Amino acid sequence: MDLSFFVTVFDSSLRLSIPLLAACLAGLWSERSGVVDIGLEGKMLVAAFAAAAAAHAFGSAWIGLLAGIGASVAFALIHGFASISQRGNQIVSGVAINMLAVGLTAIVGNAWYGQGGRTPPLEGAERFGEVFLGHSAPVYIALLAVVVTWFVLGKTRFGLRLRAVGENPAAVDTAGISVTKLRYAAVVICGALCGLAGTYLSVGQSAGFLPNMTAGKGFIALAALIFAKWRAWPALGTCFLFGVLEVAAIRLQGIALPGIGEVPVQAIQALPYLMTVILLAGVIGKAIPPRASGVPYVKER
Repeated sequence: MDLSFFVTVFDSSLRLSIPLLAACLAGLWSERSGVVDIGLEGKMLVAAFAAAAAAHAFGSAWIGLLAGIGASVAFALIHGFASISQRGNQIVSGVAINMLAVGLTAIVGNAWYGQGGRTPPLEGAERFGEVFLGHSAPVYIALLAVVVTWFVLGKTRFGLRLRAVGENPAAVDTAGISVTKLRYAAVVICGALCGLAGTYLSVGQSAGFLPNMTAGKGFIALAALIFAKWRAWPALGTCFLFGVLEVAAIRLQGIALPGIGEVPVQAIQALPYLMTVILLAGVIGKAIPPRASGVPYVKER
């Protein structure tokens, strides 16, 4: 194996890790504010559909990105309304978002295009092309989001207040700072990052939308978030690890292993999901979420 092999694996792993990274950062923002969001999958899916549909309609990948972010933020606000304003169960709300996204994208896609939920193939300016070192703009936006997340949450007043809301909202409220506004801000940022993740899937990696094309990536992103212990830089490393596993799953298909023979394709494709189960089983040690995570805040009178 020469240097070109490792460069190819690195590029492919980075490319495949971007949707996971953007979704993982989305979950980081939301959960740091105390709002658990298992609806990352649903927001990615609706963003992927909206982005592909808009890119096809207007002939621009960038308009697709705006549409994808807008659709995802709309779903994020639904989750925020149920979880923050109505103090509903955040897990139930997230499950509802996922189910709604699966059904809505399939029904609307079939009604508009009559192709079993698919959008028409995207070509030319309708897709994101390479801008630097063989990667498209969303790749660098996602990498920049890691730096911004690390800096804002760790170095700015807004970020420190948002983290405090996730740990002790009562103390933040006592200081005269709106817990509701901070949590809604985090939910909107979460929606924007999920929009980036979904858009990249359909307008960057692929040439259109396919039903259920997220294929569990939102849940893998949640596992990566736990493994990274709700920190930005470890999230980058963890998502890249999942990208490496996806590349391995692709390259190992049809290859006979010594003493084993040819491994079934299904077993190879299960590698990233197997890794998710291993991580969630607690092999990384105890991962402690923000103390107020998942707990609706009731203002004391």
